[in-house]
Amino acid sequence: MSLWKRISSHGDCEQRMAAYYEEKGLLDLRLCLAPWIEDRIMSEQISPNTPDQLERVALKFNEDLQQKLLSTRTASDQALKFRVVELCALIQRTSAVELYTYLRTGLQKELQLVTEKSVAATAGQSMPHNPYNMNNTPMVTGYMDPSDLLAVSNSCNPTVVQNIGPIQNVQNTGGIASPALGMVTPKVELYEVQHQIMQSLNEFGGCANAMKLLVQNYGYMLNSTSSPNAEAAFRSLIDEKAAIVITMRRSFMYYESLHELVIHELKNWRHQQAQAGNGAPFNEGSLDDIQRCFEMLETFIAHMLAAVKETMRVRLVTEEPELTHLLEQVQNAQKNLVCSAFIVDKQPPQVMKTNTRFAASVRWLIGSQLGIHNNPPTVECIIMSEIQSQRFVTRNTQVDNSSLSGQSSGEILNASSTMEYQQNNHVFSASFRNMQLKKIKRAEKKGTESVMDEKFALFFYTTTTVNDFQIRVWTLSLPVVVIVHGNQEPQSWATITWDNAFAEIVRDPFMITDRVTWAQLSVALNIKFGSCTGRSLTIDNLDFLYEKLQREERTEYITWNQFCKEPLPDRSFTFWEWFFAIMKLTKDHMLGMWKAGCIMGFINKAKAHADLLRSVYGIGTFLLRFSDSELGGVTIAYVNPLGEVTMLAPWTARDFQVLNLADRIRDLDVLCWLHPSDRNASPMKRDVAFGEFYSKRQEPEPLVLDPITGYVKSTLHVHVCSNGDNGSTVGTPHHHGAQENMQLGNFSPQSAIGFYSPAPPEESDSDASETAEALQTYITTAPPNDPLLGVISSTLMKSVHIYPQLMAGYWSLVDCGTYRKW
Repeated sequence: MSLWKRISSHGDCEQRMAAYYEEKGLLDLRLCLAPWIEDRIMSEQISPNTPDQLERVALKFNEDLQQKLLSTRTASDQALKFRVVELCALIQRTSAVELYTYLRTGLQKELQLVTEKSVAATAGQSMPHNPYNMNNTPMVTGYMDPSDLLAVSNSCNPTVVQNIGPIQNVQNTGGIASPALGMVTPKVELYEVQHQIMQSLNEFGGCANAMKLLVQNYGYMLNSTSSPNAEAAFRSLIDEKAAIVITMRRSFMYYESLHELVIHELKNWRHQQAQAGNGAPFNEGSLDDIQRCFEMLETFIAHMLAAVKETMRVRLVTEEPELTHLLEQVQNAQKNLVCSAFIVDKQPPQVMKTNTRFAASVRWLIGSQLGIHNNPPTVECIIMSEIQSQRFVTRNTQVDNSSLSGQSSGEILNASSTMEYQQNNHVFSASFRNMQLKKIKRAEKKGTESVMDEKFALFFYTTTTVNDFQIRVWTLSLPVVVIVHGNQEPQSWATITWDNAFAEIVRDPFMITDRVTWAQLSVALNIKFGSCTGRSLTIDNLDFLYEKLQREERTEYITWNQFCKEPLPDRSFTFWEWFFAIMKLTKDHMLGMWKAGCIMGFINKAKAHADLLRSVYGIGTFLLRFSDSELGGVTIAYVNPLGEVTMLAPWTARDFQVLNLADRIRDLDVLCWLHPSDRNASPMKRDVAFGEFYSKRQEPEPLVLDPITGYVKSTLHVHVCSNGDNGSTVGTPHHHGAQENMQLGNFSPQSAIGFYSPAPPEESDSDASETAEALQTYITTAPPNDPLLGVISSTLMKSVHIYPQLMAGYWSLVDCGTYRKW
């Protein structure tokens, strides 16, 4: 039910608000465009907080309002046309900001009044028992003080700082967030709707009793036509019948408002179902409560239909057009109720690969009310293009089985299923457990369009008989993108993510805006990344993403092209390709470490450099960040022994298939302290942070040749190779642990190894003896796990026969046990 209809149902509220709008001459505008004004203002995703922002929003609203009024001028009502012209003139005389602010304040006042009435009407009422939920726990309900409705609620996901976007925490407020109004829209709970329907049925019972009395008196009159009081009895019957018809019309109007309210809740449920496609929380169980409302409405309209038919049997005059019209309205209302209750409750995969099995299910929310379950129909499914879907929705095309054969845009196997009724929970549904898309027909592409931009939908339909007339029902799934290869998946998910996040509740399939505010997009990205990886993004992460999306001209809006079409500056890939690759890498190879907060992730090089240099622990402090230059890459930045920041070349999924991230970090002894991803936390020792993610390694075994395989076992360790003086290094798996080269005076073990190669340079014996002495000193003082000892050992074994001076060094290795170890 629209907000203005709810206001109109209370005379005092209507009078107050009419006076408010009439003060500025806007009452006719409010009445003429009531639903449009409510949807337009309440759908604003953020509240205009600054004068500039308010002016932009107001100007856009003013422009849309004039376009809406001009489209209304095509109406046949001459008086309405004249009034529209007057309203257009009034709008042009009023400043955009004043008009928008006045209407917006009016909606706030209306919501406050409606909430007050709702509190008064439901005070002391208990929740009716729902027979379909046998495990119901007592529900405690509460209402907000009306004055609280004017407070702006900008609380987002608890892990994200406030004012990121339009997600509102409304679970405990009993309301729906309306960021544009800076308040909470009062939400009528479904059990309240059930109570109102039950109350209406009870009131209608009085009408049924009056109708029975009418039929009885009508019979008496027919049997006593010669009575002197016949004329008076006839006039009395006419009055009685007129009163009953008025009561039925009033009940039907109330039924329509209740039906509209239930449909609105169902649309909200379907909108939340789409949001769940991006990973947002979703209470599927609320569909049971919506079904209960549908069943009660079906009982209501069925009683009304029987009452109208019974009333028509009392024929007092030849023509009764009013009653005939009411009968048509009630019959159409029942048909619409049945049709609107047919939905997709389990969506198919929204990125659908050909020749891959998938599942879906549809549900009819009428349960057993109409007895259709006694002869359950078979539901068929085809796949439709966006244009075909628009044809059915916008033109309300009737389902004709013969015409649908040529409407499919592909071939689906196992595309039919018979509906089944579950007595224990009253669910009437059809499950498609083994469908498979074999072929797809694509539309001709225009401009830069790709197959990953093309949306399809599964179209479910069936036919049944209700009250001796045939009803054909159909429903559409959420949009799907069809792919034939895995490399099409990232761009396909861009299409689906954007559609799920920003589609309006009611729209032509599958129209979607091509730009959104950063506040909206940040929420969508946070939900997507958080649901995929188990940890939401921080405010610093989101600030980094915002900077990455911006171009030369900074605006608060992000376009579809910026999101997934235009390459990032100086890169060959788009923002979404980069973001999706990181999300996949994190989920597949770093999930536990990301959840534990060990990975900072979204931070640029400059900030990482500055943060590390400011770290209290200095040398050995490190952090992990996602690569800017490589898709699906993660890199380590650390403070080296010289107090400078070194960046390792990025590792990707291919690297982690060889050796996981935690073990790579363990191999790098220069990494000591993990820089915290939370600005309020302190650095943590490396092994404390990553210890639980290390894989078990066996103690080094002797260098023994396997007699069976003929191989010597080896292990992989990360080795850091210097790249010069630019501060970047390359970390690669190596058969030895990585450690920076140790120096002893002017001696370098590498130079010694080179000196004592099997083909030595021409040097004097004194030089050889001097180097051998330094080598012996290095061997006896080096730690047992020094990676160079293995190389030295091999060189000595090859060269000792050339230089006798090496014998002392050779035995030094034997004495310290290093020879046996290597």
